[in-house]
Amino acid sequence: MLRSDRQARILEHVAARGSADVVRLAGLLGVSQATVRRDLRQLSEQRLLERTHGGAVLGALSIEVPLQHRVDQRSPQKQAIARAAADLVPKGAVVGLTGGSTTTEVARLLADRGPVTIVTNAVNIAAALVLRPGVTLIVVGGTARSASYELVGPIAEKTLADHHTDIAFLGVDGISAVHGCTTHDQLEAATDRAFAGHSSRTVVVADHTKIGRATFARICPTAGVHTLVTDAGAPGGELDAIAAVGVQVTVVGAAA
Repeated sequence: MLRSDRQARILEHVAARGSADVVRLAGLLGVSQATVRRDLRQLSEQRLLERTHGGAVLGALSIEVPLQHRVDQRSPQKQAIARAAADLVPKGAVVGLTGGSTTTEVARLLADRGPVTIVTNAVNIAAALVLRPGVTLIVVGGTARSASYELVGPIAEKTLADHHTDIAFLGVDGISAVHGCTTHDQLEAATDRAFAGHSSRTVVVADHTKIGRATFARICPTAGVHTLVTDAGAPGGELDAIAAVGVQVTVVGAAA
């Protein structure tokens, strides 16, 4: 396994569980404990996690795994979520897409199907779609976030206020019945809120690790979401609570 892939899996593991120990990580990755310690030191130097005696923790850093480290971004669960989400889009629709690994997969599927108009603030999505003949592409400007490849802030919000989409897909870092949709960054939250506020339908695409989780900045209340598409690994009690506030919940695939 490449070092970059190994470190990405460490970050995903710590982000999902809040902590990890060297022995368990070595077993999961099939490498020596010395190799894991070197990886943890490097990730700590990048301020992507906090070292502890014998492992690492999420701690006060509230990890947002950078998009380039998300090696599972085309995992079977996320691909299944994206397929179900793309099926919600009528032909010729105007679609809003925030950044994220699952929304990127939705973008690929819609581009393959075409014709479609896509409004996005994600530069990686824009780069992937700009030459696709079936896509009319509108890129929202703003301040670039390196962690998510998104353009955010007042410029993005003003652009979105001047456009209306038929359906908007939000990638979130957490969604729960109590705390609503959340993300790590305040500017990103405000831009995502603008996507939702100027669309006829808001769809959250989130794998099971995001369900029941709350992160720093609130995007919108759960009741502001029309549909949640997730996978079968999501906790059933939390999905029931989300559905109880009026969200249509679609569960795809099998548990990881």
